[in-house]
Amino acid sequence: MKAVIWTKYGSPDGLQLGEAETPTPKADEVLIKVHAAAVSRADTEIRRLKLLFPFGVLIRFYLGVIKPTRIKILGSEFSGEIVAVGRDVTQYRAGDQVYGYTGLGMGTYAEFICLSEKPAALLGVMSKRPTNITHEEAAAVPFGGLEALHSLDRINIQRGQKVLIVGAGGSIGTYSVQLAKHYGAEVTGVDSGGKLEMLRSIGADHVIDYTREDYTKNGQKYDVIMDTIGGSPFAGSIRSLNENGTYLNVNPKMTHRLQMGLAKGRSSKKLLSWEGDYTTKNLLKLKELIEAGTIKPVIDRVYPLEQIAEAHRYVETDQKKGNVVVKVQ
Repeated sequence: MKAVIWTKYGSPDGLQLGEAETPTPKADEVLIKVHAAAVSRADTEIRRLKLLFPFGVLIRFYLGVIKPTRIKILGSEFSGEIVAVGRDVTQYRAGDQVYGYTGLGMGTYAEFICLSEKPAALLGVMSKRPTNITHEEAAAVPFGGLEALHSLDRINIQRGQKVLIVGAGGSIGTYSVQLAKHYGAEVTGVDSGGKLEMLRSIGADHVIDYTREDYTKNGQKYDVIMDTIGGSPFAGSIRSLNENGTYLNVNPKMTHRLQMGLAKGRSSKKLLSWEGDYTTKNLLKLKELIEAGTIKPVIDRVYPLEQIAEAHRYVETDQKKGNVVVKVQ
């Protein structure tokens, strides 16, 4: 099968289109013909091993100390069709259209992948895909959609609350904007100027270009501040919260973690950090929301598989609106 082979840490040049052996499903696995895969910011960070300590060290030992040897194919989001099932599989059959997230199992930059019908916690999740969108759109749902859904469910947003989302134009951010609006919030999206019209188009009530305005100094107060990229000034964000407000950092840097640890218990404001929870239940909930027209994937660019290096380079510019996808089949 065609696959993008990951040959070294660092530059996108280490991603080389080549041939790999087509996997054979185990008893509890399905063989999926991948039609499309997403290129996330997380994919580029793993490729470069640009990860917080000690996670980066642990991942290097997991993947290979000098170069990736345990896992040779990157990519964690996919949409495709099941073409074969193992003898113990009960929930799926050949021909089913599915989408999902493979987590640390990775492997979606390839024509075929195998995935257990009940993956382990860090090795992904899958379900039937939404019927009213394309494979390219479906591949852009799992990671950002699951992160946004789980994060906002932890907050339990109430109708009429004011919610500010930092990094609103990215994968997690675009789903967070739409979900917060669905829950009845008044939403402010913070990102670069080139993404503001897109944010308005998916429901943001207000937009802020962070290169021109500091939201922590405009006098506004919010019930929820959600940081999807680890780019928020902590002290200013806390000052910008109403009493009993919530600060949620989905992608905290080490400084954020230290500041949150020191600040906990000192006020009535709730401080929440990243807490991954990828479940079939939530993936099916996203399917229902998409099929109802409540949320939709935002796709910036679609690349052919042979241009995977270019796709990674574009994602690293931080200019992408929503998601970047590679078309595999």
